[in-house]
Amino acid sequence: MSNALAREKSPYLLQHADNPVQWLPWGEAAFAKAREEQKPIFLSIGYSTCHWCHVMAHESFANEEVAALLNDHFVPVKVDREERPDVDKVYMSYVQAYTGHGGWPLSAWLTPELKPFFGGTYFPPEDRHGRAGFPSLLRAIAKGWRDERDKLMREADRVITALRDYHAERAGENDPGEHLAEQGGEAFEKGFQYFYESFDEHKGGFDNAPKFPRASNLNFLFRCAAVQGIESELGRMALNMATTTLQKMAAGGIHDHIGGGFHRYSVDDGWFVPHFEKMLYDQAQIAINLLDAHQAADDERFAWVARGIFDYVLRDLAHYAGGFYSAEDADSLLKHGAPDHAEGAFYVWTHAELQAALGEDTAFFCQHFGVTPEGNVPAHLDPQSEFTGKNILHQRQSLAVTASKFGLEPGPAAEKLAGLLAKLRAVRARRPRPHLDDKIITAWNGLMISALARAVVSSAPCLRDQRPAYREAAIRAAKFVAAELYDESRGVLYRNYREGRGINEAFAEDYAYLIAGLLDLYEATFDETWLRWADRLQQTMDERFLDEKSGGYFNSAADDPSIVLRLKEDYDGAEPTPGSVAASNLLRLAAITHDEARKIRGRCTITAAQAVWMKSPQALPEMLCALERVLETPKQVVLVGDPTAADFIELVAVCHERLGARRTLLAINPRDDTGSWLRERAPWLADMQMINGRATAYVCENFTCQAPVTVAAELRKQLYS
Repeated sequence: MSNALAREKSPYLLQHADNPVQWLPWGEAAFAKAREEQKPIFLSIGYSTCHWCHVMAHESFANEEVAALLNDHFVPVKVDREERPDVDKVYMSYVQAYTGHGGWPLSAWLTPELKPFFGGTYFPPEDRHGRAGFPSLLRAIAKGWRDERDKLMREADRVITALRDYHAERAGENDPGEHLAEQGGEAFEKGFQYFYESFDEHKGGFDNAPKFPRASNLNFLFRCAAVQGIESELGRMALNMATTTLQKMAAGGIHDHIGGGFHRYSVDDGWFVPHFEKMLYDQAQIAINLLDAHQAADDERFAWVARGIFDYVLRDLAHYAGGFYSAEDADSLLKHGAPDHAEGAFYVWTHAELQAALGEDTAFFCQHFGVTPEGNVPAHLDPQSEFTGKNILHQRQSLAVTASKFGLEPGPAAEKLAGLLAKLRAVRARRPRPHLDDKIITAWNGLMISALARAVVSSAPCLRDQRPAYREAAIRAAKFVAAELYDESRGVLYRNYREGRGINEAFAEDYAYLIAGLLDLYEATFDETWLRWADRLQQTMDERFLDEKSGGYFNSAADDPSIVLRLKEDYDGAEPTPGSVAASNLLRLAAITHDEARKIRGRCTITAAQAVWMKSPQALPEMLCALERVLETPKQVVLVGDPTAADFIELVAVCHERLGARRTLLAINPRDDTGSWLRERAPWLADMQMINGRATAYVCENFTCQAPVTVAAELRKQLYS
């Protein structure tokens, strides 16, 4: 018999609808039950493509004995962290403070007033290695609640006070004053030094195992290279760290060589054995890293890997009406009709399977991707023995080396490899696919809109024929969000869509990421629709999430009684903090209209996190990217002409040729009224006209513009000399 989750739309909650646990969704019904019965809440937070969430569900939540313990002594509540990131943030902060680590599934025990008093992550189904199993833990907590409830209640009050004090100490004094440039420069230097000292020059990345593709780190290094100049010693060092990391990721098993895109992380330090889930937010951010790498290094290989990401997203994660789905699972069935499943089953290969698919070309392929008849995953990286006899594809050597070993020139070798990968893609398509989490999340769609918009203006030859498709995909995604996830009458976004709009209004990250995506989409299309919407959304974000006292943005709005503590993100992790992105958005919008209030608000957002980025700049690399917009003089390039005309497009291309200083691109078309909204808010554009009927560029800085130019070579001199 199904529980209350059967009425939900979240794929994660629906995965638990048939558990014997009498789960309730997060909401007043659950809270009222806890108050009425005076039981503690057991809160379990995860997401539908989480491997260890599946493990705990199978071991414990499907177990009748465990379910009886939960149902008798607790009010069990399930939360999809992707639907309620604000709830996840509160209790993850507690678990990290309490245990020293975090992760999913997140398990927390709360008072009926929603205050935590105990927590952890995954718990095994039985006692092992001196660690209490989940049933033992449930019995102990139930006994403690019965016999020492006052003590647990006091602990819950202490926890909330401690968390509130901790986050208050990390808040800045909201002083965007004269020392910001000096302190920002120091933070840039300190952040660079951290990454330089922690860089793995042989394998790429900055951590030991496991290794995560933390895109904000690379964003920061690309900005270091741009600020210092890519030909300077420091610029070359920054560029080397970023591009080496991307090269190693692209060669490793974390990269899906057959279908495109990247897995969540690698369990080893060499990007070889991945945790196989694929997240939309990773695809978007890594694609932008790769496009930056191509722009900085002029290496077409980076653009080809980015193209593979876009191929994957548009093929496998695209909703028919334009939005993008959230993720694909790590696990899948071993074969159609079989009950057994395993992590990575969709992606790994036996030597015999490759032989059957590739025939006489098997040796070439196996040499290139490190495939062996006995399997290529060492036992210490396969503790569950799921990959015995299997191979994870990873590029063990350059294609030039493989080609040489088989007596081929690089060109024919590349064609051969592309053909073999296409064959395997067709074979793999007949396997059971991993579970698709088909929620459409506003924030992650904002990230993907940014990535597609960046691809539209990329100078990479391999992307040239795809630009119209990328442009259309970005516009369709933005229109989908506008139609399905936006209440225009209130100016309010919603968090997610699945079989209709979800019930949760959007959070700070949804606004921040979507605004950034719309600003990027404007610079790719020069359609003021997106600029106007970004401006409106920024107003709403300020109204709902701004900390008027200390600056920065809370994760959640003030009117949610279920949030016991409003918090701000202070770590640019798998996704950047809303504050980091919002600071850049505010400064970008301020540069468009010379809006002093938004400029100050952007600086306040940066200084609100100053206690963190001064002490540990590596915690907020994306905030440092926003800080660059304060340290460097804002520049604008105003293009006057018809955005569809060849001479206009030629000038736009110059603006995206190289990695360089931040600049705002604006377009005025004198032949229609599309510039009316922009001219109204930026009257300084009024005197800018086409010269001799040709598209004309004005490069401006500090309210002063250089002589207008109509020739690409002259614009190139002004921008890059």
